Amino acid sequence: MIRPRERREEPLRIASFLPSATEILFALGLGDHVVGVSHECDYPLAATTRPRVTTSIVDPAMMSSAEIDEAVSRALAEGRQTYRIDVDLLRRLQPDLIVTQDLCVVCAVGGTDVRRAAAQLSPEPRVLALTPGSLGDVIEDVQILADAAGAADQGDVLVAELKARLAVIQARTATLDRPRVLCLEWLDPAWIAGHWMPEVVELAGGVDVLAEAGEPSRRATWDEIAAAEPEVAIIMPCGFGVERALSEIAVLESIPQTARISAFREDRVFVVDSSSYYSRPSPRLVDGVELLAAMLHPDRFPQPLAPCDAVRLPWPPNARRSTTIHTVPTEAKISRDLVIPTEANEPQVHVIPHEARDPMGLVILSEAKDP
Repeated sequence: MIRPRERREEPLRIASFLPSATEILFALGLGDHVVGVSHECDYPLAATTRPRVTTSIVDPAMMSSAEIDEAVSRALAEGRQTYRIDVDLLRRLQPDLIVTQDLCVVCAVGGTDVRRAAAQLSPEPRVLALTPGSLGDVIEDVQILADAAGAADQGDVLVAELKARLAVIQARTATLDRPRVLCLEWLDPAWIAGHWMPEVVELAGGVDVLAEAGEPSRRATWDEIAAAEPEVAIIMPCGFGVERALSEIAVLESIPQTARISAFREDRVFVVDSSSYYSRPSPRLVDGVELLAAMLHPDRFPQPLAPCDAVRLPWPPNARRSTTIHTVPTEAKISRDLVIPTEANEPQVHVIPHEARDPMGLVILSEAKDP
């Protein structure tokens, strides 16, 4: 079937209420058409310069995982919104197309609220809601959004590139032994990552022991987790980077069942930048597959893990290294991970480019073994 290819005489004005859609639009070369974004749209860096059409009633930077879960659960139980839409700003931006989602009202503004806001605009813009439940859906949504934005040809190119990269990883992991993998999407309480994550694990050469492809994320007990006998644990709190996830690790130290889980006993626990590579149904999921393959099969994928992407966490706690990540403004241009030489009794220091945080900044991660 031949897809209709939209052509417009005037540039399309797009408001994205979804971080993954914002990433897709910029990857398609449509960044100049994006006139508004959500408060969570932070990649690529240029997206942070766009007006923000949403705010959140929950400030995760000031709350623990348990407090965030309690606040969101209470708001949903009481029928209260967890996000606010700036309709006045949206009216001034005059978008032709608004991109939203109908997958999760916790992760981003829900489609119902967005459609209600769009109905207040004149002329009323088209609302496109993406609802990816699988990795295949994520790839398909790239083309759907490209078609809607009049960039079908760019979509063809990007989709072909993403599929080719996935095919390479799949071929390289096809005959490898597959470790049993736990993907923890939240720590307090424990949530198992669903949707596309079982497919990501399979492509990377593992077996997801507690989730089914295409099924939503769900809560789990630690007895259930221990009974599944995971050999590798991926700590990937939804929306968190490595730094924030590490700040929550104390939660796991109080879980007695970790002593029965081989992933913890054998130091195969990884803390990852979930916000960049796993939480969002964006093209960077493919980067996440490649990253996970390196964690599951370091002998086959020997590239080093950049500490801003993933950190292997020694266990038990008394063997853990204290880890600190700092952002240091600088005008230096660095394209790879650097290690700053230190004295024998001083912590090793890494300097890693991190454009998403500071256009003129680097991230410094230091590790020192706890006494």
